[in-house]
Amino acid sequence: MPVFQYRELRPQPKAEALYLQWLATLDSALTRHTGYEERAEIVSFTLRNLLYAKKAPPTGIAGDHLDARNVTLEPEYYGDMDPVRYYPRKPLIWLWLQFDASHMGANQWLGERLRQVLGRHIFAHMGERVRIFQHVQFSFGYNLSIGDDCWIHRHVLLDDRGGITLHERTSISDYANIYSHTHNIQHQADVTNKITEIGPRARVTYHATVLAGSRIGPDAMLGAFALATRDVPEKSLALGIPAKVKREK
Repeated sequence: MPVFQYRELRPQPKAEALYLQWLATLDSALTRHTGYEERAEIVSFTLRNLLYAKKAPPTGIAGDHLDARNVTLEPEYYGDMDPVRYYPRKPLIWLWLQFDASHMGANQWLGERLRQVLGRHIFAHMGERVRIFQHVQFSFGYNLSIGDDCWIHRHVLLDDRGGITLHERTSISDYANIYSHTHNIQHQADVTNKITEIGPRARVTYHATVLAGSRIGPDAMLGAFALATRDVPEKSLALGIPAKVKREK
């Protein structure tokens, strides 16, 4: 079979310079201001300029909705959410979500770089050369560690409630789900958090699911639509529901 390398694409030079300047300014502001209130103001101002650059700024409910302090996100309802760690990150998570939902969300070049900037301020660790595509969602953010050269494709869910580590050069394909917490079968409020690890150099492919506490080992692969309920050993291919090792890679 032929090997197709990814192309390196760039915007027009004028647009690229403008994008990079905007990202640098945003990164600098988020580095200087680490509190919830300060970051909420920065994100509200950023969204007004992104979404309404040539229009009058919205008022009423539309304008208030741009301020992260006026919205609630699902992780805020979780009893084990750490407010000290979550709330300084919440405005940045809101910017992440709103950029993807906006008319600019399909701009892959800019979106990747914005998510790299935001990831450095949200995640426990954000490696170098990480590529994150559109509509990737996570829970707390502060329990997510991403190693160098990882790729996370469209519509991936990273439930880092109990902690997720993606080791270097790991790839997560479209619509995959990775969990790090479970519920008691009889009492839903009884939650157990478990660290979930993927890689290094592992692949979780299309629509696959990794349950809390599972480890996808180095150079291992979880096949499309598979459900990992236990560890997948190093250099093995696991398929099915529940996933079973079929062969060595």
